Amino acid sequence: MNRHKTVLATLVFVGLATCTVLAQSSGADVYKSKCAMCHSADGSASSGAGKAMKVPSFLTPEAKKASTASYVAIVKDGKGKMPAYSSKLSGPEINEVVAYIRTLQK
Repeated sequence: MNRHKTVLATLVFVGLATCTVLAQSSGADVYKSKCAMCHSADGSASSGAGKAMKVPSFLTPEAKKASTASYVAIVKDGKGKMPAYSSKLSGPEINEVVAYIRTLQK
């Protein structure tokens, strides 16, 4: 009986870990295709477009302190020169790209 519980717990853990990796992978793919041209691959906004449009870096202390909800709102509704993505990305895709941005901030 204990062996079955251990196997079940292991399968649940592996399943959750796989879901997290897939979400980060999807978020990374969306970021690379929609965001990196301005925000740079590393989130520093050091690309030519990022510099020209004065895009803020995700790596500043202020950006790191911003709430996840504020990032989601900005991606959905746009801000400044950044267009809204609510009609281009699904809710889960927006959440995944914000989760990926958080990995760049570590």
